[in-house]
Amino acid sequence: MNNSTDTLTNSPMASGTNSPPGSVTEPRTAAETRHVVIEPSILYFGTPVVLLTTSNDDGSVNLAPISSAWALGQVVVLGLGADGQTAHNLGAGPGPRRELVISLPAPDQWPAVERLAPLTGRDPVPASKPPACRFEPDKFGASGFTPVPSHLVGPPRVAECPLQLEAYADRVRPDVSGHFLIVEAVVRKVHATPDIVVPGTDHIDPAAWSPLIYNFRHYFGLGPERGHTYRSETAGMTAERSCHVRPGGTYL
Repeated sequence: MNNSTDTLTNSPMASGTNSPPGSVTEPRTAAETRHVVIEPSILYFGTPVVLLTTSNDDGSVNLAPISSAWALGQVVVLGLGADGQTAHNLGAGPGPRRELVISLPAPDQWPAVERLAPLTGRDPVPASKPPACRFEPDKFGASGFTPVPSHLVGPPRVAECPLQLEAYADRVRPDVSGHFLIVEAVVRKVHATPDIVVPGTDHIDPAAWSPLIYNFRHYFGLGPERGHTYRSETAGMTAERSCHVRPGGTYL
């Protein structure tokens, strides 16, 4: 995690002496006794669920859940199935069609998210979609979520989601397999419900906010805080609130 020029070969542990269990220098045979080699069909090892709203060709709105999203500063990187309606919309070229909203649901909103899972905005349904997938033009109505106007982009936000990011897809490109698109979306405006913001600041309170986590096709929230990084700007502001959990999975 640092840029030191020191190498493992300069340390006593590199010689194989006094190596603690589980270290990188432990004999291979011992390490193998605690692991098995597997070939999982998916690698969704636990990432936040986000809901993407984009504009269709006819000006209507598409709403889609995805589980491949992560942030680099003010850029959110998204992974999309290449045959879906969201990929079609964001791949239409520069302009308003690349505007989107990234809304993050809370753990207790998973049933509404799951109602979206078997739906697609593509008609006819692409052959790559699972057999139970069906076309649905009104995904807001089907899921029970409510659209609310955005401030800077055309697609609406999802009113029920505690955290909403208005963004523009500056870069859209295929991944190495050709089955997915990688989208780099620059966030332009952030909306948050007051209960997840540290009062008087622009900080999200990590003790109050819990994303919906997609863990090998199962839905989870966060558990109690275990610690914080040295770069945390909210460590001293959240300690008293982290002990009390609300039914939805967020902390008060």
